[in-house]
Amino acid sequence: MSGSTAKIVRVPTKAWFGDEEIDLHFPSSWDVQECRMAGHDAEPLSDEGIRAALRNPIGAEPLREIARGRKRVAILFDDLTRPTPAWRIIPFVLEELKAVGIEDDQIRFIAAFANHNTMVRHDHVKKIGEAIVEHYRVFNHNPFQNLEDLGKTSRGTPVLINREVMSCDLKIAVSGLIPHLTAGYGGGAKLILPGVAGIQTVAYNHGHIAGRGPGRTPNPSVGLAKVHGNDVRADMEEVARMVGLDFSINIVMNNRRQPINIFAGEVVDAHRAGYAFGQGVYTTPVPKDCDIVVTNAYPIENEPGKALWGANASVKQGGDVVCIVQSPEGHIPHYLVGRFGSDYGGELWFPSKGLRVPKARRIIVFTEYPVKADDESFGPLDQVVVCKTWAEVLIQLMPAHPANARVAVYPYAAIQHGPTAA
Repeated sequence: MSGSTAKIVRVPTKAWFGDEEIDLHFPSSWDVQECRMAGHDAEPLSDEGIRAALRNPIGAEPLREIARGRKRVAILFDDLTRPTPAWRIIPFVLEELKAVGIEDDQIRFIAAFANHNTMVRHDHVKKIGEAIVEHYRVFNHNPFQNLEDLGKTSRGTPVLINREVMSCDLKIAVSGLIPHLTAGYGGGAKLILPGVAGIQTVAYNHGHIAGRGPGRTPNPSVGLAKVHGNDVRADMEEVARMVGLDFSINIVMNNRRQPINIFAGEVVDAHRAGYAFGQGVYTTPVPKDCDIVVTNAYPIENEPGKALWGANASVKQGGDVVCIVQSPEGHIPHYLVGRFGSDYGGELWFPSKGLRVPKARRIIVFTEYPVKADDESFGPLDQVVVCKTWAEVLIQLMPAHPANARVAVYPYAAIQHGPTAA
């Protein structure tokens, strides 16, 4: 459709793979609402802003004081399923360490990707930078072996933790503070559990405590943007303290994956301060009873389930959902909840697991990178339509909806959430 006869919403795609923007054209008669988060295009931090956050921590001494006299340093970072610009922050962390005489060979970086697939060199470069990969040791976490047993939490979680992490007397975590479907928000203790925990530890926390998996009742304390009173997060934080996480760096981001604020310091205190700020950034208006909901999985396109909260909140009964999933990687392999055969998967996988929008008539998946094995994860196959172009999406939508169709577009749904009183 030409520009004069269409409404256009521009959305970002391909996080970590070029960050391209695409234009979504809609018929001019449709009522189209772009649902932006409150922190849309918020100003990114300057170098001095990053330094100030590290030198004025919450609930802890400054990093250089904590680091004084330490011998072995572990810096943990998340993987490409998270939009965290760790590469932007790490040089300032190293600046603080070097100020008290810590040498390069005392420092190692650990990819804390929990039960996801391992990272290779170009993944590490994207996340933490070429210079770090070239000059420092970077290790991948292994959830199946090389683990130390620290006992159990008060909730019964067996605590098995990465051996390299436990060998270090200074432990620093760099992670993104963004909305999370189970732990309420990411960041903080999540870089320990699940980040560098054994798969048995994660299975108990995500399964027994969260109430996920076959035959379990979901725990009502957990959910998107729920932090206070969340049993899963409380268990994670107990583990982080058992491990001895010394300094937690939590990054709040805008829609362009740029850091707009940093909350550093003690694992719980810094996280709660960041959470309070983050709600004013990620909160998004939620229209109701829409004929069509377009939800863009950016910037976590390899885990598109994180983008469907808006569809569940906004679509009317029998409406259509479009999920934009422009991920060259496809869905990330997940050894705990992923599918690894026709009728089996990880410990918490079960046949009905997937991206469900019960009210929707169809889920239209808009992707240039279709993967047959992923189709069923969006829902029953007779309700899933895969389109490789936006024109194909419109061919599906236009005959099924009236001239005045109400449309909600969530442009970066994986880091948005609706209003909350928490």
